[in-house]
Amino acid sequence: MFQDEARFGRMVRIRRCWAPSPSRPKVDNGYERQFVYVYGAVSPLQGELDWMISPKMNTEQMNQFLAQVGQAHPDDFIVMVVDGASSHRSQELRVPDNIRLHRLPGYSPELNPQEHVWDELREKEFPNRVFESMGAVVGQLEAGLPRMAANTQALRSLTAWPWIVSLNWIAK
Repeated sequence: MFQDEARFGRMVRIRRCWAPSPSRPKVDNGYERQFVYVYGAVSPLQGELDWMISPKMNTEQMNQFLAQVGQAHPDDFIVMVVDGASSHRSQELRVPDNIRLHRLPGYSPELNPQEHVWDELREKEFPNRVFESMGAVVGQLEAGLPRMAANTQALRSLTAWPWIVSLNWIAK
C-alpha cells in the first residue's frame, strides 16, 4: 500500500471547464483558510483504498489510521510505503504487527501513486466549488471517497504503474 495525507478545505481550486461559445464560465472564489485532512492508503495491485478523515495531521492521527488499516486487513501482511513526514518518523508512532513501513526517498512525491488519487478526488468531487462550511467539505469527502473506493478497476488503472506491478516484495 502507498500512504499519504491530503488537505481539503473551503478554498476553491480553479479548474478548466466547458461552456458553450461565446459565453465564459463564471466561478465563485472563496478565500476561507479552513481545512480538514484525509489519510489515505491505496493498494495498486488490488485497487483497494483505505481512508480516514481527520481534523489534524499528527502522530496521534497517523496511529489511528495505521490501526484502522491493520484492523481492516487482519489476515494480510502490509508493506506500507510512506513519505518522510514527521508523523511517519515519530518515536510515538505505533505500527500494527501486520504492517511494515517503508520510506520513499526524500522529496519524491512523484513516486507515490496515492498523490494521483488525491488529484482525481479533487478533479471529480471538488472542481470550481465554494463550500459554505467545513461540514459541507466533510460531507463531500464522505460522499466522494466511498465512490472512489468502490471503483477498484479505476483505482488499479490510476495507481498500478508498471514499476509497482513488477516489484517482487520480500517481507523481512
